[in-house]
Amino acid sequence: MPDYLDDLRLAHVLADAADAATMDRFKALDLKVETKPDMTPVSEADKAAEELIRGQLQRARPRDAVLGEEYGVQGTGPRRWVIDPIDGTKNYVRGVPVWATLISLMEAGEGGYQPVVGVVSAPALGRRWWAARGHGAFTGRSLSQASRLRVSQVAQLSDASFAYSSLSGWEEQGQLHGFLDLTREVWRTRAYGDFWPYMMVAEGSVDFCAEPELSLWDMAANAIIVTEAGGTFTGLDGRPGPHSGNAAASNGILHDEMLGYLNRRH
Repeated sequence: MPDYLDDLRLAHVLADAADAATMDRFKALDLKVETKPDMTPVSEADKAAEELIRGQLQRARPRDAVLGEEYGVQGTGPRRWVIDPIDGTKNYVRGVPVWATLISLMEAGEGGYQPVVGVVSAPALGRRWWAARGHGAFTGRSLSQASRLRVSQVAQLSDASFAYSSLSGWEEQGQLHGFLDLTREVWRTRAYGDFWPYMMVAEGSVDFCAEPELSLWDMAANAIIVTEAGGTFTGLDGRPGPHSGNAAASNGILHDEMLGYLNRRH
């Protein structure tokens, strides 16, 4: 079985380059922001970070395909790098420090492409998380200064902390009632948003999280980090991995109960 550690080291190098580029423009008064056709914002920093990562991958892994949020898919083959240059662009453009670069390597296998390496780097928070298949999940300053991630052991909804991004998406999907029912059963709810709840699930500070509408680049890196930390990552349909267009992540113990609530329709 491949160990993926060379790919993980490369992903850290890519994240270092992206961090430097995104932090350089964070809170810049002349930051240019456009609106994409789906009415979501994209900044010059999103585009610059993705171009930077693509350029480095072209040199270091010329045979691998690349899928990015801003420039689509390039290349073919059994290995595909999946990039979200800035997850949390709305936060980024408003000066909120909760945003990150998400980098994942996916490999063709049973059930389609599966993530085998993931790095989530949030430089404005001073945090980074990563994982490689079979090697566990970690957080720290660097590969050599890292601590192992483990999901929580909370086993009762009444003791659980539930994180999410917003209410509007659940309402649009017709799943707000089930979502609200779940919030009434748990100990605590917080809307940290974007990548952060998944990282909190991986490090055991939150017990589960879910989002109703996502793209592959929003999920691939998060999925491998959560699962390598001992957790469960599926779609709302229960399908393992980042392929359902939505996501639910948990410590594993509470996963089925969470999905039961979120799939209720009144």
